[in-house]
Amino acid sequence: MSVVAKTSAPATESCPIPPKNPLNPQGLKPCAEICCACPQTKSERDDCFLRYDPSEAPSKCADVLQKHIACMRSYGFDV
Repeated sequence: MSVVAKTSAPATESCPIPPKNPLNPQGLKPCAEICCACPQTKSERDDCFLRYDPSEAPSKCADVLQKHIACMRSYGFDV
């Protein structure tokens, strides 16, 4: 009986490269983790939501949230 070792696919295959766009001009992609992507817009979004009362934050932070969503989509995440 022989033993066959299974190998995992390289990381580049599990994280597809989206086409270049203005929000991601270098064509950079994060690891496969959504939590690591777009740290700048994520920080701006979090700061905005912490700055305002929860009842006001969605309307006050809509533009910051949309920028973060656009950045995430530029990396190929479906958000």
